[in-house]
Amino acid sequence: MQNLLDKINLKQFDVEILQQFGLLVLPWVWKVLAALLIFFIGRWISRKLSQIFTKMMEKQGVDVTLIGFLEGIIYYALLVSVVLAAASQIGVKTTSFFAILGAVSLAVGLALKDSLANFSAGVMLIFFRPFKVRDFIIVGGESGVVEHINVFNTVLNTADNQRKIIPNNNIIKATITNVTANPRRRVDMVIGIGYDDDIRLAKETLEEIIRADKRVLAEPALQIAVSELGASTVSIVVRPWVKTGDYGSVLFALTEKIKLTFDEKGISLR
Repeated sequence: MQNLLDKINLKQFDVEILQQFGLLVLPWVWKVLAALLIFFIGRWISRKLSQIFTKMMEKQGVDVTLIGFLEGIIYYALLVSVVLAAASQIGVKTTSFFAILGAVSLAVGLALKDSLANFSAGVMLIFFRPFKVRDFIIVGGESGVVEHINVFNTVLNTADNQRKIIPNNNIIKATITNVTANPRRRVDMVIGIGYDDDIRLAKETLEEIIRADKRVLAEPALQIAVSELGASTVSIVVRPWVKTGDYGSVLFALTEKIKLTFDEKGISLR
């Protein structure tokens, strides 16, 4: 009989423990689940809102460089709001959260000072605009067409279709050459001939070749002049102006045409 009473009391004790466990733990489980739900749904909404804002800016004709940068800023700002909402759901007070966030930010800031430097450099690139998306630039020994200016880095596509990802801080500290910033560009060529060749004939031939190419601009004026008398070479500079987009094709075409025409006229190339 005593054993039966002991078993009944033990079962009652177990039931009480389960009830207490349910009263203490289950509310937290629901809060955690609600917080996770808020986070994942909020993150999805943040992404969608940033995309909607991007489309609105595109319709308003905002520069694509600024659009790409702002999209990242808007998304992360909304994501911080989502994290705060999720944290409040599990009972974290906003004031306490900001106090903790401040301490964590200091520690993270010290640990991620290079990332913060890249972020501030990205802001400067957007503000001062040394280049924009689709410009061809040369920076830090790398060259290519700007594909994206992100929060922490800039993405270039090289002429041979490689992708270069350069930290923004490296760019802001280097000399930036924006090759396509201006609509016109000068093609600089140096043609060497021998001392036995006719300089006047060489200059006339060069001018005929340049004038025949319709891509060469009338203004600024074409320059053809003797620049140097070397030990065995007379150097003639040839400086036509072209549209920036025609630079490479004109340079290659003129180089080939000069060689073929000089061969036909018996003018040596040194």
